[in-house]
Amino acid sequence: MTVRIANDTGIEKVVKTYKDFGLGEHQPYLSSALGAGETTVLRMINAYAALANNGVQLASSVIDYVQDRNGKVIWRSDDRRCVGCNMDEWDGKPMPRIPRRGYQAIDSGTAFQTIHMLTGVITRGTATRLRDLNMPLFGKTGTTSGPKDVWFIGGSQDYVAGVYLGFDRPRSLGGWAQGGNLAAPVIKQVIQATKQRWSRHPFSAPAGIRMVRVDRVSGRRVFGTEPGSDPSAGVIWEAFKPDTEPRRYSAVDKFMEQRDALIAEIRASKNVVPEGDDIMSIIDQKDFAEQQGGIY
Repeated sequence: MTVRIANDTGIEKVVKTYKDFGLGEHQPYLSSALGAGETTVLRMINAYAALANNGVQLASSVIDYVQDRNGKVIWRSDDRRCVGCNMDEWDGKPMPRIPRRGYQAIDSGTAFQTIHMLTGVITRGTATRLRDLNMPLFGKTGTTSGPKDVWFIGGSQDYVAGVYLGFDRPRSLGGWAQGGNLAAPVIKQVIQATKQRWSRHPFSAPAGIRMVRVDRVSGRRVFGTEPGSDPSAGVIWEAFKPDTEPRRYSAVDKFMEQRDALIAEIRASKNVVPEGDDIMSIIDQKDFAEQQGGIY
């Protein structure tokens, strides 16, 4: 499915998104959509932090600032300048503002949709080990072939953390090794040890995002039923941009699906139906032939 989506979207756009998120240069091969390229834990954490930051990508830093023995800041990683902030008196003009940091790597609505999907990894996916923390968290596990590498990247709107486990000289970690089994529990221990620092505020959606109840299996819109708290509930909330919500499933939709399936069956048979033929008349002939015990 991942490769199919990358192919339909255009792998060139996919690798450009990687670059926009600071994940480095990747070749425009479909395997890149499956993680065939290389990156670092720091870059991955910074990319996920951009999702939590409404799509704004900020430069990462190991040290924020350095102070001398008197508390004066002598070096700061944030080198933005605020022109006019140190005036002796206000001159009556608009108040000075520090320039905005970073750049918009992805649309804020798309960033929230991604975050919302990744919360499902915690509640009903491969990282359910974090679910009993009872905190608004998002994240994604990762397991490479072997398995020789396992990952977990995720967090909240305030903090994002990442774990990578593997050998310097790659070799199998064992058949049981998965990101949800090895990496996610490490993050869980970190959160438990620093729980007082983590916000319990839910993720906030940007303007225009609509929360819609959908069927978990079919993805179709549901009316008259509220999503349950049970992780295995059949109805869930999903985030949509305006005019992209799925429409309600009706009896007409069911009929159309059955009709399309029948048409596909006819075209797949020995008597291939040209695109321009009257399909409905051929369906009628097929039904008549089957009623008479024959083969159309």
